[in-house]
Amino acid sequence: MKIRIPGLTILDRYIIKKFLGTFFYSISLLQIIIIIFDVSERIDDFIKKDAPLHAIIFDYYLNFLPFFINMFISLFCFISVIFFTSQLAARTEIIAMLNSGMSFKRLMRPYLLASGFLAISSIFLSNYVIPITNEGLRNFELKYIKAKKNVTNTNIHMQIEPGVFVYLESFDRNDKSGLRFTLEKFENQRLASKLMADRAVYDSTKATWRLENWVIRNLKADTIQTLSSGNTLDTAVRMTPSDFLVDAEDMKIMTAPELDAFIEKEKLKGSSNLSEFLVEKYRRTAFPLSAIILTIIGLSLSSRKVRGGIGMHLGLGIAITFSYILFMQITTVFSRFGNLPPLAAVWIPNILYAILAVYLYRKAPK
Repeated sequence: MKIRIPGLTILDRYIIKKFLGTFFYSISLLQIIIIIFDVSERIDDFIKKDAPLHAIIFDYYLNFLPFFINMFISLFCFISVIFFTSQLAARTEIIAMLNSGMSFKRLMRPYLLASGFLAISSIFLSNYVIPITNEGLRNFELKYIKAKKNVTNTNIHMQIEPGVFVYLESFDRNDKSGLRFTLEKFENQRLASKLMADRAVYDSTKATWRLENWVIRNLKADTIQTLSSGNTLDTAVRMTPSDFLVDAEDMKIMTAPELDAFIEKEKLKGSSNLSEFLVEKYRRTAFPLSAIILTIIGLSLSSRKVRGGIGMHLGLGIAITFSYILFMQITTVFSRFGNLPPLAAVWIPNILYAILAVYLYRKAPK
């Protein structure tokens, strides 16, 4: 039973079928090639670590594919448009459509529907599916490919809640302990208490921190101070070891709601690498929408029959696509290591190439 979408003609369905068929065929070939090269590169690690075949297939490659499919959606969306539209133009089918009274704007409708479907699918994958598959992929790599890193962070300053600040000279992820621990509480912009300890160790079973050689100084409004100290103290401070060691790779396994909550938490802490997480948040929407922009550019370029045929169109189209990807990388680097706002860094390429799409659309044969 065929599904009929209201308002779509036979020609619309033909174009959408050609568009999506070319896209899925080409990206499937790419995935096969990627798997072949990856197997040849990883085979020694798989054998050395005795990775079972079931884990390789289901825990590694099934989690590996969605990330790469989503990475190349915009590129292969563009290549698909260039490829099959150039064939239509070479067979003068585009001319026949326009001569029959169809406007170029009307011709673009099935292209926009197909690219919009791919863009929405990419947004869903980026925000909800790929973070889950990335977590499974990372667990497999840590078990069978990569060695676990010994991570230590130094000179940690952060705010764990309004008016409560924590300082650690260093923190070791492996034994979940930190040296030179300080906890300061402020009330009405005035220091109310200060807790210091030589060492702080996290107890994951009790979700508490054990402080060693601690000293508490309480300050009252009338300048009276009380001092107390001891050898060990268990305290329930609202923080966990993950708050001290923020790995940029962690954002790849966060769904959209988790990433939003994490960014709010990092804002409260005054994190120095907040821009990197904001870039990831905005990129998950901006990059998929580039498929629509590149589709308009691809249709505008390839709808005209030119000397050189499909090769000319593909060469020009690939050059434009890679220039977009390169430009996106440059702006995100300026955001992470410069003063460019993350939102601007992610959307500037889309805006500039949208302007190019409008220009090429106006120049396209009508």
